[in-house]
Amino acid sequence: MKYIGLDLGSVTCGVSKSDTGFLAQPVKTIRFTKDDYDEAIDKILDLFDQEKPDLVVMGYPLLENDDEGPRAKLSREISEILQEESGIKVVLQDERSTTKDSEEFLIKANLSRKKRKKVIDQQAAVRILQYYLDKNK
Repeated sequence: MKYIGLDLGSVTCGVSKSDTGFLAQPVKTIRFTKDDYDEAIDKILDLFDQEKPDLVVMGYPLLENDDEGPRAKLSREISEILQEESGIKVVLQDERSTTKDSEEFLIKANLSRKKRKKVIDQQAAVRILQYYLDKNK
């Protein structure tokens, strides 16, 4: 089974994948015009056409009290559109702390701030997908 992980932001979408169902790896960062989610959806659907995943795991940025704030609502709505338009199941994965954890990981790896900025979204997507894979073994 092939998995894709997504970390959607306001101008980027980090992408990860797993061909084994055991280990997530970074793929790329999709860039789009700020808050232009139609553009983001088109680019993500193009990625699905190329990668042909069986399942997509998308970050779900819940609030600390487990409520769905505006960003989580947007992620849920976009996941529904992606699933409807692609026919590929999209599941939501709590992504609280993935960006912070990714930043700490990249700092420990001695990446410069400039290099961290380029890969932080991919690393967050790796963590989102890895959390899902670990939870669903």
